[in-house]
Amino acid sequence: MSIHPNITALTALLAEKSRATILAALMDGKFHTASELAYMATIKPQTASFHLAKLEENNLVISEKNGRFRYFRIANDEVANTLEIFMSISPPPEVRSLKQSSQLKRLENARTCYDHLAGRVSVNLTNIMQEEGYLERCNKKFIVSAKGELFFRDLGVDLVGLSKKRRSFSHSCLDWSERTHHLGGALGNGLFERYIELGWIETKANSREIVITTRGKSGFKDFFGLEIQM
Repeated sequence: MSIHPNITALTALLAEKSRATILAALMDGKFHTASELAYMATIKPQTASFHLAKLEENNLVISEKNGRFRYFRIANDEVANTLEIFMSISPPPEVRSLKQSSQLKRLENARTCYDHLAGRVSVNLTNIMQEEGYLERCNKKFIVSAKGELFFRDLGVDLVGLSKKRRSFSHSCLDWSERTHHLGGALGNGLFERYIELGWIETKANSREIVITTRGKSGFKDFFGLEIQM
C-alpha cells in the first residue's frame, strides 16, 4: 500500500474535459452559477452540476447559496496556483480560427490568475519591480524592500493591511503562457485591486481576459516605465 498522496485522484478529476474547462473558467476569480459554467463549457446545466459536486467534494471549488442560486468559485489561491502550473506544462491550445487566435493573444497579454494579474503584462511588471529594487526574489516568494515600501505607499497599496490576511503574502506564481513567474499572493491581489480602483484595468464578464485602459497605459508607463502596445 502506498503511503504517498493519491495524485491519480486529482489527475482523474482534471482529465475530464468538461471539468477542466469549468476550472479554467473559474480562474477568473469570480463566483459563477452552474448554468453560467455550463454555457462556458458547452454542456447541460445538470451535467455541470454533477461535475461541480465532484470538484467541491474534492476541495477544488467552494460554493455559496444566495437566494435561489448557488454560486461556485475556486477554493483558494493554492488550488489556483496548482492549476496555473498544470496549464504551464500542458500543450498549447489548438487554434482553429482567427477569433480563437485573437482571444488567445489577449489572454496571453493580460488575464486573471484567480485574484491577481497574470500574462505578459504581469510578468513584465514583476520584472520591473525586481530591476528597480522594489522586490527581491527569495526562493518561491518575493520580499518587499525598504525602497519598495515607499513605492507601494505612493501607489496607494496598503502593505500592512495585506500582511494581516490569512494567506501567502507575496509568492511567485508560474505563468502558463510566459513560462516564468509573476507576483501572486496578497500583494498580487492588492495590486490587482488597486489597478481596478485607478481605472487602469477592466475585467470582462465570463472571461479571464483583462482590458488595459487608456488610463492604464499612461499609469503603467508613469509608475513602472512599462510601455503597453495592445
